[in-house]
Amino acid sequence: MLPPGALLIDNGGVPAKRSPSTLVYQLKITLQDIRPPIWRRVRVPARVRLNCLHDVFQIVMGWTDSHLHQFEKDGACYGVPYDEFEEDGIEIIDSNSVSLNGLLKSEGDSLLYLYDFGDNWRHDVVVEKIVPGGDAPIRPECVAGERHCPPEDVGGVSGYEEFLEVIFEPTHEEHQHMVAWAGGRFQPEDFDLAAVRELLARMRWPLRCCR
Repeated sequence: MLPPGALLIDNGGVPAKRSPSTLVYQLKITLQDIRPPIWRRVRVPARVRLNCLHDVFQIVMGWTDSHLHQFEKDGACYGVPYDEFEEDGIEIIDSNSVSLNGLLKSEGDSLLYLYDFGDNWRHDVVVEKIVPGGDAPIRPECVAGERHCPPEDVGGVSGYEEFLEVIFEPTHEEHQHMVAWAGGRFQPEDFDLAAVRELLARMRWPLRCCR
C-alpha cells in the first residue's frame, strides 16, 4: 500500500517516484441518515476529475442524473457553476478543473457529495485505500455495495421512510398508487453488482477524465 509520492525501487536499484497518475483510490460512498446504510465501494484513478467522478457515482449508486449536484470539502463547493448561485453569493468552483487527488491526499481523507438540492441526498466519500495501479489506463470499477438507492424525487430521507412504509403495507390507501409510481416493484435490499459493473464497462471514459 503506497501513499502519494511513495518511492519505489526499479530493476536497476534506483529509487523512482511513482507518478500520481498510476495510483488508484478505493473509495467508500455512503448515503447519510439511512439505516441500514446504502453504500458502494469503488476504485478510480487518483487523478480523476470531479465531473467524471460524479458520472461514476450516479451509475454505482443508481441515480439518474436528473438533478444538480456538488462536492464539498473544507467549506469550498465544486460543481457546475450557475449564474443563480453567483447571484446568491455562492461560489461554485468548476468541477471539470479539479482532480480527486487535488482534494484528498491520504487514506482516511473524505469529502461530501450532494445530489439533488431538493431531496438533499448527502453522501460521505472516504478514501479507504491508495494502491498502485500499474501503467495501463485505469477505468472506474465497483467492487462492492449494499442496498438499493431511494427512488428519484421521493422527498429526501423522510419521504423515503414514508415511501417504504406505504409500499410494504398493502392495506394503506396510497399503496397501489405508490407501487405504480415506483414502477411496480421496489426492493430496498436489492443491489446488482454485476449489472453495475456492466454499466461502468460501457461508460464512455475519455482521457480528459484523468488529464
